[in-house]
Amino acid sequence: MNETKQIEAFKSLADAVEERSGPGKRVWLASVRVSPGAYLVASSVLTFSAGLLLRSEQDGWALLAIVLAWVLLPALAMTDKIAFDGQLVVRRGVLPFIFQLISGRSQHLSVAEVERVDTNAVRTLRRGGRVRYRYRSQIIGKGTGFAFASGGRRYREMVQRLFPLIHDDKIDLRTRELRDYLCDPKSLNRELDWLKLASSEVLDNATAEFKLGGKREHAEEKDGAHEVSPSDVERAILLRQLGNKLRIAGRLREAGEAFRRALNVLPRDGRLIYDFARLLRSQASARGDARLLSRARAALRLSAMRADEDAALLSLIGEGFLECNEAARAERSFQRAIELEPGTFRARLGLADVALRNGKLAHVIHQYRDAAHQASEKALVRYAGREADYYVRLNDDDDYLSAELNRINWLQTLTRGRRLAARVTNASILMALIGTYADLPISGIAWAIASSSLVAWLASLLAGRLLSARRNPRSID
Repeated sequence: MNETKQIEAFKSLADAVEERSGPGKRVWLASVRVSPGAYLVASSVLTFSAGLLLRSEQDGWALLAIVLAWVLLPALAMTDKIAFDGQLVVRRGVLPFIFQLISGRSQHLSVAEVERVDTNAVRTLRRGGRVRYRYRSQIIGKGTGFAFASGGRRYREMVQRLFPLIHDDKIDLRTRELRDYLCDPKSLNRELDWLKLASSEVLDNATAEFKLGGKREHAEEKDGAHEVSPSDVERAILLRQLGNKLRIAGRLREAGEAFRRALNVLPRDGRLIYDFARLLRSQASARGDARLLSRARAALRLSAMRADEDAALLSLIGEGFLECNEAARAERSFQRAIELEPGTFRARLGLADVALRNGKLAHVIHQYRDAAHQASEKALVRYAGREADYYVRLNDDDDYLSAELNRINWLQTLTRGRRLAARVTNASILMALIGTYADLPISGIAWAIASSSLVAWLASLLAGRLLSARRNPRSID
């Protein structure tokens, strides 16, 4: 059996399925593979099952499990993609086609129907002043969700083609930054050479300390001797953009140098100080440094003071305060944004988040309802209205509130249990393999423990999926 030929056959089948699914031939602007987590789980379980079957001397079934785990599932994963044609986000491939045949509905979502886009960043490697980030973006709307992770050119194409078409109020902070600053590494290096930023080798030996404000700035403000030419301002703006691109790429040391040079020219620019605060927070997270986190908070406070009457910037600063667990300052920033521009949707959602952290359900409902009235698109109205209805049920129905609290507690317990089961499974498999090769009697016990912990892990995973959705309230007769 030729594995390469099988994979190509599945690709051809996926293309044929897509041609049959709609009239005419679509032109895909971007296409990215779905997150392979589910396929990896199924492949791991089948591989483990093959090991158990080999121990039971059922070689035929073990071979079938290996073929399914290492041939069929990778082929299915390679054909399972999320594609965008300029209007619709569609999941295409063999498994989505089978799902469509069974359920009678296809997985697609138009740009106008998107309600939320959230992106999570996972730090996978840190080396010197560089951090490798893996981004996972999730698009939600009308009960449909798509998730895809970074890993190369196709992810960048999806971000650059899709995210600029989505309304700014629907995306979170990290998605906004990816939309504006994610770029190809080669073009980033060209910008570094053009702006003549110091090399990473030089920056490794330089001090990373940089303070905003200080005596020099106050002295220059006092005698009015500090004048900035238009060319210097333009270069500072370019350095700010470069610093953000470097931060998104995980090149934090070089990003710090770009912001340092930009702030030397524009030390009172509120948006520049806000971007610098985001860098400080990234550095604090990468190093686990509480002092850097306190500096990030101080930079956010300074950016709020110098935001002037920029309501959009104040909303972003408020979201930054929430990420730093400063709810009181976040509330003040959101309130200032609403005073300057009453129709600020993001500020309303931010105030709802602050009220939820303070346990004020009535305020949460009020802010979501106001956000629904101020929303500029139907998808935003639908999202804010649904959230308001949910918290109304929590506020009015004590039984429903108790059920939801129990659901969340069970979900947290299952998450901890799943992590423990995964560790026990890995340790037991390692002991079982060592025992098998060393002919130790502990091998059988280790296989039994591994089987039990794997079943517990799968059960907690499935139960967690069921409990992750909100409960539907009981109808009142």
